[in-house]
Parts: sequence; C-alpha cells; structure tokens
Amino acid sequence: MNTRFRGQWGPALRCDGRRSRPDLETVDGLVTCEEWSKNIDDASEELKRLWLRNRVAGKNNRNWLHWPYPFLEEEMFVLTLSAGLEGYHFHVDGKHVTSFPYRVGFLLEDATILSVNGNIDIKSIVAGSLPTTHPSIVQRNLELLTELKTPPLGKENVELFIGILSAGSHFTERMAVRRSWMSLVRNSSSIVARFFVALNGRKEVNEDLIKEADFFRDIVIVPFADSYDLVVLKTVAICDYVARVVPAKYVMKCDDDTFVGLDSVMAEVKKIPDGKSFYLGNMNYYHRPLREGKWAVSYEEWPREEYPPYADGAGYVVSSDIANFVASGMENGRLNLFKMEDVSMGMWVGQFNFNRSGPGSAVAYVHSAGFCQSGCVAGYLTAHYQSPAQMVCLWEKLRRGVAQCCNAR
Repeated sequence: MNTRFRGQWGPALRCDGRRSRPDLETVDGLVTCEEWSKNIDDASEELKRLWLRNRVAGKNNRNWLHWPYPFLEEEMFVLTLSAGLEGYHFHVDGKHVTSFPYRVGFLLEDATILSVNGNIDIKSIVAGSLPTTHPSIVQRNLELLTELKTPPLGKENVELFIGILSAGSHFTERMAVRRSWMSLVRNSSSIVARFFVALNGRKEVNEDLIKEADFFRDIVIVPFADSYDLVVLKTVAICDYVARVVPAKYVMKCDDDTFVGLDSVMAEVKKIPDGKSFYLGNMNYYHRPLREGKWAVSYEEWPREEYPPYADGAGYVVSSDIANFVASGMENGRLNLFKMEDVSMGMWVGQFNFNRSGPGSAVAYVHSAGFCQSGCVAGYLTAHYQSPAQMVCLWEKLRRGVAQCCNAR
C-alpha cells in the first residue's frame, strides 16, 4: 500500500503474512500484519503427507501450514478498507489481515491517491460515506474526557510557557499530546501549554475546532488561514500570548508531533544562569538556503548566502525577553518575517542580540542534540515526528522512569 501527498509517493508498506512482533507499534490497537494460515483439512494430499511425516518424526509443522490466506485463486472475496484514527485497516471477508499507519507529517485529508496493489482482478468497488465530524468531537464522547481538560490559570508565577503548533484537522495528534506529556502540565502550577491553530479551509473542520477549544480550554485559534508560508505567524502568536496573557520566565515552541521530556528540558534550562538571555535548542550554524527543488528559497525571499544561527523548529526554548522583543516588533511593524519559522526565530534573536550592550548582556546560544529534529534518540529532551501511538508509548515508558525511545526494546 502507498499514499501520494503533494505529488510525492512515500515508502511502500507491505504485509507478507507473518505476524508482527507484539513489541512493535500497533495501529488503533491492531497489529500491522496478521499471520495468514490455512486449516489442514483444506490442504493438498501431498501437504497432508508431509504434515503427518513431520509429526511422526517429532518436527514442528507450523511452517508447513502457512501460505496466503484468505486469497484463493479463482475465488471471490470482499476486501474492506477503512480509515481509523491512526491508519488504514484491511479486512478480507470480515477478517483483519493488515493495518498500515498514516504517513508522519501529512494530513489524511491531503492525500491525493491511495494505492493498493496485488495480483488480483477487481470486479466492483463500493465507496461508503465518511463522517464529517471526528468521532471524538461528538459531545457525548467529549464528556468522557473531562480529566483531560486544562484547569483555569492560577495566580502563581508561570515559569515555562509551551506553545504547540498544530493544524485544525490534527485532533488525533492533540489528543495524543493531552494523554501523554501534557499530563504533567495539567498537574503543574508553574507550567502552561497551549495549542496554536489557524483556520482551516473547510467550515466543518473549524466548527469542530471551536467545539474542541471550548471543551478542553487549551487552544488558541489564530485568525488567518493555515498554510506553510504562514506558520511563522503562529510563532509570533505564541510570543504575543506570553506578552499579553500569560507572562512566563521561559518560552518553548514545539510541534504537535513532538514529545517533550519536561523534567529533562527544565533541567537543561536550569543550567543557564538566572536572568541570562538565552536561545536553547538543536542549533544549526552556516546553513545555506536551498535554491532548487521542492523546498527552494528564492533570492527575493532570502538574498543572503547563509541563514543566521537557528535552532531546529521541532522544539526550542528562549528567555522571555526575546519573546517580548518579537511581540513588540510585530506590534510596531518592525519585525521581519520569513516563511521558515525556525530560521525566523534565529533572525529575531540575532536582531535582539545586536541591540544589546554591556558586559554579559549577549544572548547565550546553547546547543543540545537532545532536541531531536527527526525521530528519537537515547537521552532525548524532545522527540520529533512521533505518531500518536508513539507519543503514548513514550509517556508510558517515562512514567516507569525510563526515557527510552519506542523503537528500542
């Protein structure tokens, strides 16, 4: 099976009839590949003789009795393809045979082609209607999730504010965050987290988003249409929210597929002298813009040959004076904007630093590879491109006191 997003095919996914290991990721609770088997009563005479001979000899017959099922040559069958919360599911004549997760980093609604290949002849296709509302947005289902509501802001000083960039249709990703590392935020009086979401092009998605925001009280809806080129405005909105609504000592930005090890991040922040202006993350130095290809940046957009030092956008932390500088610059019309939000933050920090004077006033650029740009590594501070299932898995491991990636045994 494969999917096509934005003109690009992803890696093909395949199930060969060998059951997935139980420690591997599941999709909506289903294994990615079932073990296909056939009853001995339906086997050929030759196979029955082999089976009997091995049994008499005390050998294991299991490997003799497995071949593609329930696909039989010249026999009709019904294949049902359904879209779940975490991926696609395939059933043949009512029996689950395989499931494949959605591609990380892409919206299900943006898929232009879904390809399912195999040596079969299709006689007919029936397409059923899809629900217009995510099943968990239905009010009766929301009422079962009251423990995930964000409590009202207290009167205590906020030490860390976390702005999480999300998209209107990313309900599943937000729920995974709420069920995992955000649990620590709800139980803390010194840490506050909010999702920053722009408007979707579909009215029903925005209606669901408003219901979700009213119920969970953890979403800031920014008043512009969502697009890649405008993501930077969400980061500006985070800084503005801190300046106007929730004053905080430190400000963190991350994505809705980023798992945050809060205790580890705070420990890293505490290494920086109190009162020092800082920019903490996985730093990039001397990076050059791509001038060709899918992610090309024109000379009109960025005329210089190098980007300023910047932290990967999957997760970084700045001191509040930098966030206030960004908010003030936007309000006064002095803030330069660039479509890559992480490069923009590097540019703003550079501008802020340029205006500083006096001994010890320079911004501290603090690099840490623990802010993973892609995937998860041992000793992570943040893990990026994590599926909803991986987010919950990481949280379960962290609750047991082990900051271990979910692709590690």
